[in-house]
Amino acid sequence: MDGALSTAPKPNAVTKVVLVLEALSSGYRISEISRKTELPTSTVHRILQELAGLGWVRVDAEHRYLPGVRLMSLAGQAATGSGITQIVRPVLQRLCSSTGHTVHFALRSGEEAVYVDKLQGDRAYAMRSRVGLSIPLHSTAIGKAILAGLPEDEVRDILTRTPLKAMTSHTITDPDRLIAHLTLIADRGYAVDDKENEEHTRCIGAAILDHNAVPVGGISVSALAFDVDRTKVRTYAPLVVAAAREASQALGLPVTCR
Repeated sequence: MDGALSTAPKPNAVTKVVLVLEALSSGYRISEISRKTELPTSTVHRILQELAGLGWVRVDAEHRYLPGVRLMSLAGQAATGSGITQIVRPVLQRLCSSTGHTVHFALRSGEEAVYVDKLQGDRAYAMRSRVGLSIPLHSTAIGKAILAGLPEDEVRDILTRTPLKAMTSHTITDPDRLIAHLTLIADRGYAVDDKENEEHTRCIGAAILDHNAVPVGGISVSALAFDVDRTKVRTYAPLVVAAAREASQALGLPVTCR
């Protein structure tokens, strides 16, 4: 028996990655994944670090590894009627119907966010965004809503690693000014992209939280600026906040969390 075991083929590099990915479904720490896959801890750690760098894996506040944005996005697009986008889709449909404007759903991937779903509004014009598009955090409504829910030291680390590029003349490019702006967003519960990412476009966004109340993405309503003035922003903001809250709870946020 021992001889048979010693001659069993060892898993190749691709198999090791697949084994680690399959172990992520319930959220495990490195030691647990190592035990589950029967791979050395050092190998599991190396694979997870590489996958995290690609956005395929993320780690939560309890140091458990979970499927990342790009992996969930791929699964959601490949599986009809299932996946994270299908869970959130009914919320997006109601928000799109109640506002008449284009609605986006994005998930954070490192220092950016990625659109994983989009519903076009009923206006004569179309927004240029698309599913799979990466968007900056500092100049978009969804991105700023995500940043506003993170600890300030983490935000400053992100801003240090990512230059605050001026997407338009309205983009906030000073880190201290952006930090102050994020405090306002955190207080009111929603963010506004006031022509900061694209000229002539205004968006209202709110963060989607995971089961630990950590922002992992967001929902936004987007329109040409002339179509959503500041009065309409105040009208739509509660709808966006409520939609983000509903989506968060659908994805595991306890109802008791505020």
